[in-house]
Amino acid sequence: MSNHLISTNPRERLIDRELSWLAFNERVLELAEDISNPLLERCRYLAIFSSNLDDFFMIRVASVKRKLGAGVTKKNTAGFTPVELMAEISKKTQELIARQTKCFQTDILPKLAQNGIEITDWENLTEEEKSYINKIFTNRIFPVLTPLAVDPSHPFPYISGLSLNLAVLVKQPETNEELFARVKVPASLPRFIETAEFAGNKFIPLEKVIIANLHELFPGMEIEDYYTFRITRNADLELEEEESENLLESMEQELLRRKFGPPVRLEVASDIGSELLNRLKLELSIREEDISRYKEPLDLTGLNRIADLDRPELKFVPFRNQVVRELREVDPDSNDEFFAAIRRNEILLHHPYDSFNSSVVRFLEAAATDPNVLAIKQTLYRTSGDSPIVNALIEAAEAGKQVLAVIEIRARFDEQANVRWARKLEDVGVHVVYGLVGFKTHAKLSLVVREEGNTVRRYSHVGTGNYNPKTARMYEDLGILSADDELGEDLNKLFNQLSGFAPQYSYNRLLVAPRTIRSGLLEKINREIENKKAGKPAFIRLKLNSLLDEEFVEALYLASIAGVEVDLVIRGICSLMPGIPGVSENIRARSVLGRFLEHSRIFHFANDGEDEIYIGSADLMDRNLNRRVESLVQITKPEHKKDLIKVFDLYVSSTTSGWHLLPTGKWLKVDKAPDGSPLNDLQAVMIDSYRVNP
Repeated sequence: MSNHLISTNPRERLIDRELSWLAFNERVLELAEDISNPLLERCRYLAIFSSNLDDFFMIRVASVKRKLGAGVTKKNTAGFTPVELMAEISKKTQELIARQTKCFQTDILPKLAQNGIEITDWENLTEEEKSYINKIFTNRIFPVLTPLAVDPSHPFPYISGLSLNLAVLVKQPETNEELFARVKVPASLPRFIETAEFAGNKFIPLEKVIIANLHELFPGMEIEDYYTFRITRNADLELEEEESENLLESMEQELLRRKFGPPVRLEVASDIGSELLNRLKLELSIREEDISRYKEPLDLTGLNRIADLDRPELKFVPFRNQVVRELREVDPDSNDEFFAAIRRNEILLHHPYDSFNSSVVRFLEAAATDPNVLAIKQTLYRTSGDSPIVNALIEAAEAGKQVLAVIEIRARFDEQANVRWARKLEDVGVHVVYGLVGFKTHAKLSLVVREEGNTVRRYSHVGTGNYNPKTARMYEDLGILSADDELGEDLNKLFNQLSGFAPQYSYNRLLVAPRTIRSGLLEKINREIENKKAGKPAFIRLKLNSLLDEEFVEALYLASIAGVEVDLVIRGICSLMPGIPGVSENIRARSVLGRFLEHSRIFHFANDGEDEIYIGSADLMDRNLNRRVESLVQITKPEHKKDLIKVFDLYVSSTTSGWHLLPTGKWLKVDKAPDGSPLNDLQAVMIDSYRVNP
């Protein structure tokens, strides 16, 4: 069918990536604004919103600014020039920051106080509290502070990205000379300090304690003025791999360079004095449009400290995950029983509802300690600081097993940790490789080779999430544990490709980027179109973090024009506009956010009634499909298909609350039924179903 119905005006067929991302963060903010959420969880959502915005400025805004700096005037695929896009971003971020400030100042702060949790100012402390805090200042804070003066012999100091700082104007009493100084608020100390040793529920921001004691830092000087400020720097790494002899060393150098990236945003207190602000603008080369002004405290990522308070009545009801049914009867000390359970039946895992530690971590720990295991091959994109998975790989290598770790040292903001792990693993004899030149390895794969009598058997884990036991408690992800020989062979081929110069293999159950995910999925979309035309059952259902790739947006528009029903569940960025008459009226796009980060990817095609389903690590973005090693695994067991269809049905059910994407590109929160009754929280329904059918 011709696609003449699809507008050639980019703004009528594509939502801009950056603006769609801001709309995602707006949904996070709506969770903080939602009074039906427990109070401390709302604090956590505010902290997440702030942290997300930091990342957005460091990476995305930095990239728009680079184009501005280079004088680029060409429109992007969504029809925005860099100047137009920057204006939209500035307008939207100012709106969101104003909403965040209002939510915190007028709603959350008073409610915290009503619940006996107070965030206060120095003036509101009792003499006893001041005395207690002053002791803390003298013993713990003062020794860490380094006030830096700016004068002809002291140039303006380097201000590190995301650090909270005090700009101070001081006067020399004898000469009346004014001097500027900067005091960094130490990130190594708690952001909110308790005002008494045992009370535990009254706090003062660390910067307020420093301000109250500025005379200690500048003895003999008069304090004229002071304000807090914070800058965000460009942190987008530019690693030229092809010119790099040693990727690990290049990354270490690049990380040092990141600290000195140009500033992209300045946050200041809304009542900052003009003299101080002008000084900062001049010294940091910051323009007016790059300044965010709002009521202190700046940097609400510090609210995690408040959200962590031990007040269970102000949090979500504690959630206990389950050992997946197939592993429940397994003797915890028997590796034989554990591997036998996987041999009996492929196991579908749904985290955090199914425990990650008793399945995936146990899989690798069993492999490390089992005398019959010959080799372990593993991809690592992000893992935790005290990772039992990395420890299992070390233990396996020390026991003389063949261990291969494909470490992605370019996993954004985890580079430093991954560089350290790479060094540590190399030291114990693990074969550490960094994947293919020019491609990030994002696939979530684990392969265990085990000798059983006269045969050698391969056990596999393929997942949608990172091998990180900490985030596995908060991220919703899927995975399978399998002894299927076809899948084992697929993983063997893929690891050979990652570690050596193996030819481009063909696979049985896997689709692998950069070679076959794009072509394979487009083929399946086209098959649904042909089936629809032939009067056969046809639909497409996708659950993703992001849908950005234009070829897929176009393909889904064509499917809709052909009458194929398309259901999308997208957590973050969605460039597609649903509901456009004649183009996308058969497409519905929803977003579900909650206490767990929705992170799994599901690709479900009707396939003439045969239900073809894949899960995996890839989103439909150009970088995932063209510049990363990603994998999707086909789900073959009928009972697993049934389980995943049931889960997907919940996401798109009219009784489930969430956000619906409108044809205008705006997201509408839908949390009430037509009769005004509240719709179901999907994650709460999932938790309950695990309680009822453990």
